[in-house]
Amino acid sequence: MTPKSKAKQDSSEKKIEPPAPDLSGSAPDTASKTKKKYTIEIYKGWCKCCGICAAFCPRECIRLDEEGMPFVEETDRCTGCGWCELHCPDFAISVHERRAKRIEPTED
Repeated sequence: MTPKSKAKQDSSEKKIEPPAPDLSGSAPDTASKTKKKYTIEIYKGWCKCCGICAAFCPRECIRLDEEGMPFVEETDRCTGCGWCELHCPDFAISVHERRAKRIEPTED
């Protein structure tokens, strides 16, 4: 056997073992993976009530009132896809990620 063939044989015999399972019974760290929340702003002065945003919102966050004006019904359902913002012909909709409020320490 040549040295090259022996080295090739040794490398093929190495086995990769899978990671050991977590037997602690704790759930994966979900605190760091919180769902992002979004705010939908509708500029009513720019809107011509075409209804495109409400008709095609995949999560049905936007509805139309009796006069055909869109309003945000369930902001928490919004996934931030931005479909309404991209397809609004009047540029009357804006979607933003909500930021966590900063709590300032109070002086005692």
